[in-house]
Amino acid sequence: MKRVVALVAAVAVIAMTAWWVWPSAPEPRGQNQRIDVVDGPADDQRITLDATFFAPADGGKAPAILLAHGFGGSKQSVREQASRLAQDGYAVLTWSARGFGASTGQIALNSPDYEVKDVKQLIDWLAKRPEVRLDAAGDPRVGIAGGSYGGAIALMTAAHDARVDAIVPMITWHDLADALFPDATGAGPANGVFKRMWAGLFFSRGAPVQGQGGLGGLGALSETPRPVSAEEARCGRFLPAICEMYQQVATTGKATPEAIETLRKSSPVSVAGQIKAPALLLQGQRDSLFPLSHADANAKAIAATGTPVQVAWFDGGHDGGNGEVDWLHEQTLAWFDHWLKGTTPAAGGGSGTAAGASAVGAAPPGQQFTVTRDAGRDPGTRQRVRAHPGADRYPGLSGTATTPVTLTGPEQNVATPPGGSPASISAVPGFGGLLGGGQSNLSVSLDMPGQSAAFESAPLTAPLQLTGSPTVKVKVRGKGEVTLFAKLYDVADSAQPPNLPQGLVAPVRVTVPEGGDSAEATITLPAVDHLFAVGHKLRLTLTTTDLAYSAPSQPATYQIGLASPTLTVPTVEALTTPATGPAWWTWAMPLAAVALAAGLLLQGRIRAPSGRPAGGTPVDLPGGSEGGAAGGIPLEISGLTKAYRNGELAVDGLSFTVEQGQVLGLLGPNGAGKTTTMRMMLGLIQPDAGEIRIFGDKVTPGAPVLSRLGSFIEGAGFLPHLTGRDNLDLYWKATGRPAQDAHLEEALQIAGLGSALDRAVRTYSQGMRQRLAIAQAMLGLPDLLVLDEPTNGLDPPQIREMREVLKRYALTGKTVIVSSHLLAEVEQTCSHVVVMHRGRLIRTGPVDVLLSTAKSNGHGPRLEDVFLDLIGENS
Repeated sequence: MKRVVALVAAVAVIAMTAWWVWPSAPEPRGQNQRIDVVDGPADDQRITLDATFFAPADGGKAPAILLAHGFGGSKQSVREQASRLAQDGYAVLTWSARGFGASTGQIALNSPDYEVKDVKQLIDWLAKRPEVRLDAAGDPRVGIAGGSYGGAIALMTAAHDARVDAIVPMITWHDLADALFPDATGAGPANGVFKRMWAGLFFSRGAPVQGQGGLGGLGALSETPRPVSAEEARCGRFLPAICEMYQQVATTGKATPEAIETLRKSSPVSVAGQIKAPALLLQGQRDSLFPLSHADANAKAIAATGTPVQVAWFDGGHDGGNGEVDWLHEQTLAWFDHWLKGTTPAAGGGSGTAAGASAVGAAPPGQQFTVTRDAGRDPGTRQRVRAHPGADRYPGLSGTATTPVTLTGPEQNVATPPGGSPASISAVPGFGGLLGGGQSNLSVSLDMPGQSAAFESAPLTAPLQLTGSPTVKVKVRGKGEVTLFAKLYDVADSAQPPNLPQGLVAPVRVTVPEGGDSAEATITLPAVDHLFAVGHKLRLTLTTTDLAYSAPSQPATYQIGLASPTLTVPTVEALTTPATGPAWWTWAMPLAAVALAAGLLLQGRIRAPSGRPAGGTPVDLPGGSEGGAAGGIPLEISGLTKAYRNGELAVDGLSFTVEQGQVLGLLGPNGAGKTTTMRMMLGLIQPDAGEIRIFGDKVTPGAPVLSRLGSFIEGAGFLPHLTGRDNLDLYWKATGRPAQDAHLEEALQIAGLGSALDRAVRTYSQGMRQRLAIAQAMLGLPDLLVLDEPTNGLDPPQIREMREVLKRYALTGKTVIVSSHLLAEVEQTCSHVVVMHRGRLIRTGPVDVLLSTAKSNGHGPRLEDVFLDLIGENS
C-alpha cells in the first residue's frame, strides 16, 4: 500500500508542480461603507451607495483608485482586483453603482445627472480619508478603472471632474447609440441595425439579482432570480424614462431621435473634448457588444486634446476569450504607477497620444499600441502562450499600410425569409463568457442557404496580416430598404469549415432610392487582428439575416454584387515583439512576486548550509532539514542509456554528478536527449541501461526519494471542479506525508488568490492557475529542483529576478538543475553545466572554468560561443 501511495505521489509531483517561490502579503481586509450622495438633474435625489474601502497594504498615504464594476455586477465583482491593487500600495474604493447590489436608486446608464455626480462625491469622500495622498491643491491623487459599464463611468467622470488623474477603461463604449444600432456604412445609429440580443441582455432584466457578474456583468444572469413586482419585471431597476425608451426601440427595431439623444448623453462621444486624464484603453478582441472601433474612437477623441493615451487589444471581451486577467492587472498597475506615483514606465513600456497628436505632461516613451497574439505552445508547460507585440504610435483602424486583395464572384440572388427566420449566425452574444466564465474560445458561424452571397480571393501566395478594419464596396439591386450583414472569412480548404475571426459581423442598411433599381455602399468590416496563411483564401459573405440582430419580417429578394473587386486590407508594419527578450507572455510570474521570493530568501526564512542565513542568525528550515539535502549526493547518473523504438539512441552512456548547492545547466540542441534524461530522473520512464541515484537512492517508478524532488516539466494539472484550496489539500494527501510538513498556510499566502481559492479551478485564468501551481510546488520545500525552461514566458526583468531566486535557493543547500535554451541566462545563473549532443556527454564542469579554458584555447568569451564550438566539434 505504501508503494501505491508513493507511486501516486510521484505521478502527482510530476504532473502538478512547478518549483518556484511566490510569497505574498496577506489579503487586505476591506472596510464596508455606506456613502450617502445627492444626484438628479435638480440635485434633489438622495441615495445610498454600498461601498468597500481597502487601505493600502503598506500603510501611510497612497494614491487612490476608484474601481467600478460591470453591468449586472456589484462591488463584489471587483473585490479580488481591489485587494490586489491595495497590496500594490493603493487606497482602493469599490462601490455598487446606483440600482445595483445593495445600493439604492435606479439605473440611469452612467448619466452625467446621476452616476457621474455620484462618483464625483465618492472622490470628495476619498479626499477626507487619512490614507489618501493629496495633491498640492488639496485634491486626492486618484485614478479610475473598470470594465464595460465601469469603463464608461471612468471616461465620463474624467470628462466632468478635473481631479481625475488617470483612467483605465476596459471593454467599453464610445457611443452607446452606435453600439446598439451599428451601421457599417458610417451613416450612424439613425440608419443602424438594432443589436437586439445584446440589448435584451443589457436592458430587459436590469439588475434582477444582487449577483457577482463579471466585467460584462453576465454572471448575474445565470443566477436564480429573486421575486420581483410587475413593474420591476417590466423595467428592472431602470429609471422609468430609460425603460420606456427601451420598450419603444425594442418593439420597432429602429433608433428614435430621443433614444439616440438619451444614449449619447451617457456616452464619451458627448464629452470627448473634455477628457484630460491620461487613458489606457483596454479593448477585447472577442467583443460583439463593444468592438475595437469604440476604443479607436475614444483614443482619437482623447488624443485630439493633447492627452496621453495608449490602446491595447487583448484576448477577451464580452464574448469570451482567455481574459488575460494577470496581464491586464500588470498593465493597469504600470499605468497607475506612472501617472499616480511617478515611479515606473507606463504599461507596455510607454505612452503617447493616438492619431498623431502630441502628448502633454511627462508621458513615458515606448509603445502606444499593443496587440495580443497567439504565440503557440510553451515548450516547457505545453500550454498556449500569448505574445504582446507593440508599436510606438497608435495607427488607428486603417493601419500603417494596406494590401489590395481581389475578390471574384458573380452577382447573386439572396432572400430575406418571412419573419426573418431561420436566421444566419455569426456569434451568440455572451455565449462564450457564460459557458466558460470568460475563458471560452467557442464561436459559431452559420450562413443559411439562399440568404447569402459570397465572393472569394485566389489562394494567397504569401501570408497576409490583417490588423484593423478592411473595406469593400458592394452593389445592391432591389427595392426600398435592404438589411445585410457582412463577414470576412478565412478559408483554408474544403475539408475545414471557414473561420470567422472573433465571430464578428458588420451590419449594413442600404436604401435603394425611389425610382432606382440599385444602390452602392462602402462597408467597413469589423476590426480584427488576424493572420491569413499561405494557401488560404479570403471570403466576403453578405447575409440577409443574423440571429443577434433585428431583421425585416417581410419576405423579399435582392441581387448582391461587387461594385469594386478590391478588398482593402490594413496592417500595422511596426508591430514587433520587444527585442530585448522573450515575448511578454500573459501567464508570466509578476516581477513583484519574484522580488518577494528573493527577499524571503535574503531574510533567511530558509536556512543556509552553514546553519546561518545572510544576517548571521540561525533560523530553522521549515520541515526540519538542516539547510538542504541530507543523506547522499543530490544526483548521480551512471552509464544512462535509452533507445527509441527504432533502435536510435536518445541517451547514450551518459554519466555525471550534481553536488549539493549547485545550480547546474543542462544544455544541448534539440534532440540532444535532455528531456528524455529529465523524464528518467523523475521515474517517468526507465533506462535501458545504467542508473540514476538521488541522495543515494536508486530512482525507480514511485521510489520514496522522489518526494524530495520537485519538477517543472509538463505544467501543472488540477481537477477543474474542485476549488484551489481543495486541489492543494488533495495533492498533499496524495503524497502520504504528514499534514504538518505541508506548510499549507504559507502556501495559501503564496497563491495570493484571495477569495478565489474557494472557487472552482475551472473558473481560473491561466495566470491564476500558474500561481496556484507555484503555491502547490512550495508544499514541503523540495531538496532537488528539476526545471525545464523555467524562464519561458518571463520578460527580461523577471528573468533577472528569477536568476537571483535560483542562486539564493541553492545557497541554502538546495540543488537546482535547469534545462534552458537561453545560453546567456545559463551563463549568469548556473554554477556548473552539462553539455549533451546526440545523447552523449560532451563536456561538464564549472561555468567559470569552462569559459577560462575556452578563452585560453582561442574560443569566444561567451558560453554561447563555447557551446556552438563544442557542438560543431562533435557533429
